[in-house]
This record gives sequence, C-alpha cells and structure tokens, in this order.
Amino acid sequence: MRTRALSTAALVILALSATACGGSDPAAPSAAPSGSAPATGQGSGTLVIWADPNRVKALRPFAEQFGTENGVTVEVKEISKDNQQTFITASQQGSGPDVMIGAHDWIGNLVQNGAIDPVNLTEAQKAAFPEIAMKAVTFDGQTYGAPYAVENIALIRNTDLAPDAPETIEDLVEQGKKLKADGKVKEVLCLPVTQKGDAFHAYPIFAAGGGSLFGATPSGDPDPKQVKLDSPGSVKAFEKLRALGEKGDGALKTSITNENYIVNFAAKKCAYLISGPWAMTDVKKGGFGYDITPVPSFEGGEPATPFVGVQTFFVAAKGKSKALAQEFVTNYVTDKDVAKALYDADPRPPALTEALEEVKATDADAGKFMDAGKDGVPMPAIPEMQAVWQPFGIAEAAVVKGGDAAKAAAAAQKAIDGALKN
Repeated sequence: MRTRALSTAALVILALSATACGGSDPAAPSAAPSGSAPATGQGSGTLVIWADPNRVKALRPFAEQFGTENGVTVEVKEISKDNQQTFITASQQGSGPDVMIGAHDWIGNLVQNGAIDPVNLTEAQKAAFPEIAMKAVTFDGQTYGAPYAVENIALIRNTDLAPDAPETIEDLVEQGKKLKADGKVKEVLCLPVTQKGDAFHAYPIFAAGGGSLFGATPSGDPDPKQVKLDSPGSVKAFEKLRALGEKGDGALKTSITNENYIVNFAAKKCAYLISGPWAMTDVKKGGFGYDITPVPSFEGGEPATPFVGVQTFFVAAKGKSKALAQEFVTNYVTDKDVAKALYDADPRPPALTEALEEVKATDADAGKFMDAGKDGVPMPAIPEMQAVWQPFGIAEAAVVKGGDAAKAAAAAQKAIDGALKN
C-alpha cells in the first residue's frame, strides 16, 4: 500500500492544535476506542473517527496504518444508534469526533447545524469519482465530503425462473403473474411496501410513472418551496402504483416488508427483487442463477431513476484535529489502495472509479449495480427531505391498498407543505 505523510503545513497546524487542546480524547457516547496507532513519526496529536459497527471493523486497520505513517494516534469509535443526531449533539457539546462516516443525505442537516466543514479535494481528486458521487456530496456549491461507496437499488432477477430481463414494468408484471399462475412463485415481485409505505424502494417506479418530489432551484438543487407530490405527473404516478397494487395486478403488496422481501426472493418465492447490494449475501445463498439490471420503466414512461446513496467521510467542523482530519479525508481515503482494501473488508461498490474498475474484475455485481444507478438521482440532501418520507409512504400504502390516487397525493402534499410551512 502506498504511504503518504502529512504535508509540512498540515503538521505545523496540527502541532499548534495539539498544543492548544493537549491532544485530549473527546468524550463519546460509545464504548472505549476500538484501536489506536502509536505515534512513531514526526507528527503529534490524536485523530478521532466515528463510524457505524460495519465500517469500524473495515476501517480499523487503515486508520492504524495512517497513524503509523504520520506519527499520530488514531482512535476509531463505534456509534451504533441515531448516528447523525448523536454526531450533531456531540459536536455542539464539544465532545464530537474529528471525522464522521455517514450518508451523503445528512449533509444539509449537518451544514445547517454547523457540524461539518467543506473538504479540500483538488480538481484532480474530484475527477477521480463518478459525476453522480460528486454531485451527491456537493451542497450550496461546496464539497462537503469524500465519497467512499455508492449504493442504489436495481432489479435482481432469478434467471432460472426468468431468463430474460424485462424491457418494461408491464413485461415484468406479465411474466411474474404467469410464473405465479403456474405455481412456480408465490409473489409477482418482491419489493417492500409495508403498512407505512417505503418511498426509497418505490421511487424508481414512481419516477417512471411521471412523479417527482421537488422542483429545482436555479442551481439545480431540489427546491423545498416547490413540493410536487400533488402535481399532475405525481398523481399519474400514484395511479400507476395503484394499478400495480392489491386491487390491480398484485405486484405491490403491503404484506411485503423490509423483513421478508429479500428472504422471499432467496427462497424462490418470487422471480424479481428490487433491492441493493446489501441483498447479495442472501441472494447468493439461494443457490440459483441471477442477474442485475436497471429497474425498467413503463412502456412509453419516464426513466425509472433510483435514489443513489453515497457513503461519505466528513470533516467535523468542531473537531480538535481539523488539519489532521482534512489530511485523512482528502488524501488517504481517496487513495486507490485504501479504497480497494476497504471494499475487500466491507463489500460495497467503491466510489473511486479506479478502485471500482479493479473490483469489477472479480465482482461483476458491483459494476452492474453502478450501471443500474448511473442515471439515478442522488438522495436529496436538503434537511427538508425529512418531511417527505412519511407522507409519501402513507400515500404509497394507501394507493397500493386501492385508495384514490388524487386524494392520497393531496394529503401527502398538505402534510409536507404544513411541515415545511410552505
């Protein structure tokens, strides 16, 4: 693995920071540090990183390597509950980390709460990531994170039951219904709806039907003052969801949930699954042939654009080792060898293009998921998106049960506009 030492300027700033802060370890609401590296080089100070349990295990050896290379102590701490709010609260109290790992759609809320700083990626570093990854971590014209992994949903197909990829949603439903009539499957499609709806999984079909969530600002960002859940296009999309629902084709059901949709597919109870890379461990245990393709659109419809999520390294605005944090985020986790090794420890499609190309040589699934999401939509990072999930979900569940699309859309619009005071 290529090593990288801190720049002279970063070391000077770090030394001053360490003198002022005493190299103290910020308090955290989690267990003791998972690991630290000895300060053996010319630097000094402590870098504190917070991550969820999955990433702690993957990150620990590379954090320790960074500490060894730069002569600093690195502590990786596990945060396993309410990570975003825990980070904000700790930052406001002065007990937060220097680096936080989380989803890009936290950015608007983190910026609003003064919890993160822009990261100093060079133009060359930005160009090393796909456009959609950089778009996801850009907010108000500034880059607020270094992308780590990219995730989106796609159509996963049991090729033993359905050898050919459906060209349209209509084709998928027709084939799924035939397989069900023949007694080969129990469900037309495995996509979680639940009793409360699931906007994330429904969005590609909603978009394919002509639906949209927000208008756009002049800069192209989602505009929370232009909520479009009751627009003609969105009403039409809810009508499409209704037609696929329990009183229509039966492809969408509230009885299909996040707890059973993947296991049902792995058990061959459906030939089609709409999910993401997190499903693949169970899928592979199913012991059947499979393929991964983009979610199809309706015949003559709009593109079935999935939401794209980007896992991101953030620099804490109130961290005690900000220069060290910038160095770690901008110049270490953006290194190909580190990105590839992180993938090996926690298989999520790497955001770094060079690392992804290496991964695709041995894991075709990673490339197929990326291809399925290349024209997707970054999950809106504006804080106002939090007001959308529940009303959208309620509207989705209502129409899947056979409710009136226009009424469901109007109720969702009213709830969101009320929450946002539009």
